[in-house]
Amino acid sequence: MIEESVITCPRCGHRAAERMPADACLFFYECPGCKTMLKPKPGHCCVFCSYGSVPCPPMQAKNPQVP
Repeated sequence: MIEESVITCPRCGHRAAERMPADACLFFYECPGCKTMLKPKPGHCCVFCSYGSVPCPPMQAKNPQVP
């Protein structure tokens, strides 16, 4: 299980490595660069699945081939 993901802001391109919660999804994330509040894209469970380099742990557990 990968516990860290790099979130890339779609607005300013800022990248930040963040530790993911092991048993929950993160619905909101404020970009440290431009302060934009990121929300999951339609059909995604959290910001890591939408903007991260690795999907969240619950999604990793559902699909062992991920990432």
